[in-house]
Amino acid sequence: MNKNINNMYPYFFLIPAILIYGTFFLVPTALSFFYSFTWWTLTDWEFIGFDNFIQFFQEPSLRIGFRNTLIFAFTTMGGKVILGLALAVFLTSKIRNKDLLRSIVFFPALLSTIAVGYTFSSMMHPTKGVINTILSFFGITGPNWLGNPDIALLSVAMTDIWKGVGIATVIFIAGLMAIPTHYYEALKIDGGNALQAFWHITLPLSRPAMNTVIILALIGGLRTFDLVWAMTGGGPGFSTDLLASIVYKQYAAGFFGLSTAGNVLLFLFVAMVAFPIFKFINRKEVDL
Repeated sequence: MNKNINNMYPYFFLIPAILIYGTFFLVPTALSFFYSFTWWTLTDWEFIGFDNFIQFFQEPSLRIGFRNTLIFAFTTMGGKVILGLALAVFLTSKIRNKDLLRSIVFFPALLSTIAVGYTFSSMMHPTKGVINTILSFFGITGPNWLGNPDIALLSVAMTDIWKGVGIATVIFIAGLMAIPTHYYEALKIDGGNALQAFWHITLPLSRPAMNTVIILALIGGLRTFDLVWAMTGGGPGFSTDLLASIVYKQYAAGFFGLSTAGNVLLFLFVAMVAFPIFKFINRKEVDL
């Protein structure tokens, strides 16, 4: 009896974590799936089957939302991977004030997303914004960054890259510092240059860090709402509407069951996009 208790003793420490995880994640997730099949208010509910899902797929902006979400997610993911790796290589090289530069690069990640959204919205104003004012100083007529449907989504994506590249850089720095230095020394003895060192050592051996950045950036991009809502509110028209903003609009209009169904679809959509990519990229990791 005492032996069984001793064997179970370590698992007792998991009970608080399990309770918190179940209360704040598992239970709300299960309730979301249930209420997606209902018409509900704060005081009443009625089971209506798949009607919410059918109605959600009839949304005129849904096709645009799916397209915009994929474009936004892969654009921001690509930008964070490329810029994050480039900055990490630079910030792990033999330069002065390395710690200060790392702090500057990471600083945007500490800022409130809403604050960043409103700030860049002001900076991208077509006539009074700082960006177009600087461009006009050089004789360049700046575009309407957030008012032109053709570039509004890209403008928001660039803002997201600026805010999130610091985290990607830190992850890449950790990955690069884990690469044994004798690989570079051996290449240098063989007459290799900096480009060969990057292509044959840095790039393949930083793949675990790159995989982490890809997954985090992709899932974050697919779930983005706050930055888009702060900068454009989904406009002009539906040009920057993402799935999350469509769900929010339904909820704000009082269609609680419909918005819950949209959240379930968003969860499934993120899983269907991210999981195959996660399985694919992890097959190609290189051991140190």
